[in-house]
Amino acid sequence: MNRQVYMTALLSLTLSACSSVSNKRAAGSFEYADREEAPKIVVPEGLHKPKQYKDYDIAKDVNHDGPVGKNVDVRAPSLVLPVAASSRIDPKSQEAFIWFDQVIEERNLTDFIVRAVHEQLESDGVGLRVIDEDKYVYESDWYRNEEEKGYWGFEKLVLVDSLRFRYTISPKPHGRSVSLAVEMVEYKHDKNSEQKIDIIDKHRAEMQMLNEVVAQVDYQYRLVQRENQLLRANQKLLSIGENEVGEPSYIIEMESDLVWQNLPLFFEDYGFTIADLNETKKIYYVDFTKPENNFWDTIWGDEVPVIDVADARYQFVLEAREDSTVLTIYNSDGEALPVATLERIFPVMEPGLSFRNIY
Repeated sequence: MNRQVYMTALLSLTLSACSSVSNKRAAGSFEYADREEAPKIVVPEGLHKPKQYKDYDIAKDVNHDGPVGKNVDVRAPSLVLPVAASSRIDPKSQEAFIWFDQVIEERNLTDFIVRAVHEQLESDGVGLRVIDEDKYVYESDWYRNEEEKGYWGFEKLVLVDSLRFRYTISPKPHGRSVSLAVEMVEYKHDKNSEQKIDIIDKHRAEMQMLNEVVAQVDYQYRLVQRENQLLRANQKLLSIGENEVGEPSYIIEMESDLVWQNLPLFFEDYGFTIADLNETKKIYYVDFTKPENNFWDTIWGDEVPVIDVADARYQFVLEAREDSTVLTIYNSDGEALPVATLERIFPVMEPGLSFRNIY
């Protein structure tokens, strides 16, 4: 029984010793902090002063009032993390400051950053105040830092301190670059209203707040990207129409250069082999052979969609039309495929010519 009591007491002492260690403080001896500076050498009159080297002299502009010994904060400096697309930092700046460049053309960049700040504070359960709407200056309500204190099932949350931040968003005149600066504007300690936050802790808090907003910008970018992908996946990019001379054709809602570049991928997947091409006139000459699906393709779901046309040589002729492309398919006799054929093979051609596996 005595042994159990001894081990319990020893464990309690160990835990209390560990909890008292500060990650801000350097370990070791601080005797150097108490040593006085040696007096300068006094050279007697009539003797030559020995040669002195200034390699290790301390400049006079050093902050002699700064912390010494155990009061020195040894934590690594906080850095701005430009994880969002087209975000960049000013290497000469030590402040919580970052630049964003235009990524999504159809979105206003300034409004996008403002929304990211709103979203971040909303996810933190903190309100946002508008200080100057025209100059894009905002301030947060109080962020409250709490710690869990107590032991053996009697833990409780205790308020430690509270912080408020200012967000200044500054777009350049062209609107394609926007800066974001974060500054702590108010601090309150729960136990001591007179206590001020350490300048290093203030800087670290500003950096952390900025990095959270940058991560939120990155998250919002990803949401937009996913939204665009879903929109393209569900969008009908192919329809049936006519070319300039009234022949039945497919209309692809995509620029002709993109269609020209991606058609070889379509040919490879659907049983066509390129025999020749005319890039100037935007014509592909292809040979078609129906793909054969075997038993194992059916089992493993690797069946190739089959285009219901005869095995023969065809011409795929592209014609640019504003933001779309007219595709006319000619058979070996130089005749455009009729509307009935285009409609029959449409269920296979539509996903293939929309290039959904690429975009």
